[in-house]
Parts: sequence; structure tokens; C-alpha cells
Amino acid sequence: MSILLPNILRIAGFLALLILSTLPVSAAEDAWQIWKSDGVHALMRHAIAPGTGDPANFTLGDCTTQRNLNETGREQARNTGNVIRSKGIQISSVMTSQWCRCVDTARLLDVGPVAEEPALNSFFRDRSTEPTQTRKIKQQLAGLADSEKRLLVTHQVNITALTGIFPRSGEIILIRLADETADIEVLARLMP
Repeated sequence: MSILLPNILRIAGFLALLILSTLPVSAAEDAWQIWKSDGVHALMRHAIAPGTGDPANFTLGDCTTQRNLNETGREQARNTGNVIRSKGIQISSVMTSQWCRCVDTARLLDVGPVAEEPALNSFFRDRSTEPTQTRKIKQQLAGLADSEKRLLVTHQVNITALTGIFPRSGEIILIRLADETADIEVLARLMP
């Protein structure tokens, strides 16, 4: 057994190295460069807010009735903003869902002027509003000049509807609108 263990560990190490060598070494750095390109915008799921959905007594504008960022989430948002600034990403505007966890994330990022956008509000409880909200976000992005760079802070369901991706809390998905179809093209993902 003692002779087999080093061989097993050596083989496991070799397999891990083989797998890692197939991954792009600079995928994150490539993503930051992509974000600097004209016409590239970002969708961000709000930072960590423990739980799922919202309490039954949810009231828009009353944070005491909502699921909110915890200290880890607030720190995650501040750190993400620090990294965005350190990478030289110039954000023209930050649009956010009106849910407190999104507004707080957007403000704590501190990367540009923040404005609330109802089309970014969660439709977790009422999926019937998804087509209208998704269409409105695409129209807004289509109306931006190539030189503008917008960061949209929203919810998992909204991002999934736009991209097909189920993002982690704090994850950023870099997107561009395809010219001829106005469909969302996913360019890269930045994990929190």
C-alpha cells in the first residue's frame, strides 16, 4: 500500500496538471481587455445576499422587507469596484434594479453614476413580465453609442433571461448586442 500511494499521487498530480494546462492561463486578463472594447457592456448579479427570493411582505423601497447584502456581500461589492477601477475600466453609467441588494451593490462598486431602472427588477415571483423587461433592456443597450460602457446590476433571473447563464452572486458577464439581430452575445465571464 505504501508503494502504491506515491504512484497514485503522482498520477493524480499529472492528471491535474494536464487538465489545468488545457485551460486558458490568462482568461481573466483577456476578459478585462474585452471589457475595454467599444460596445461591450456588463451584467452583474448583485453581491452576496443570503437566501432566495424575498420575504412574503416584500415592499419595493422598504429594505427592511427585503433580502439584503450581508457584510460579506458589501465587502464583495467594494472589492469588485476596486478591481474594476484598478483595471482601468471606464464605466459611463451604472443602471440597477430597484431592489435594495442591487442598489447597494451598485453604490458600493463606486464606479460611476447610479440610476435605478425598473426593467432590471426581479421577475422571480412573476415571470409574465420577463419578455417586456428583457426587450426593454436590449432596446436601451441598442441605443447606446459604441463609446458608452454600461454596467447593469440585476438578478439571476434577469441575467439568465438575457444570456442563458445562471450567474453566481457578484459574477459579471460581459456582453455585446449583435448588430443585425439585437441578440445578446456573451463575450466573457468574470467570477467574483
